Amino acid sequence: MEKFKPSKKPLTNDKIVISIRMNIDKINEIDKIAGTIDVSRKELINQCIEYALENLNINNEKEEEEKKNNS
Repeated sequence: MEKFKPSKKPLTNDKIVISIRMNIDKINEIDKIAGTIDVSRKELINQCIEYALENLNINNEKEEEEKKNNS
């Protein structure tokens, strides 16, 4: 799997506002990384979510579980 590489991206207006609760330690870590690469917290979170969704492998996990259950 390719490593995640956050970057500055052009702003778009096709987003909506949502609210989530996160552990303060995670927020502090996100803020530190965002500051290091000069992007906003929300941009880094969006890029992390985008990467996770593109690399999510749900089907293989279900197939592996079915194989285990059928063995």
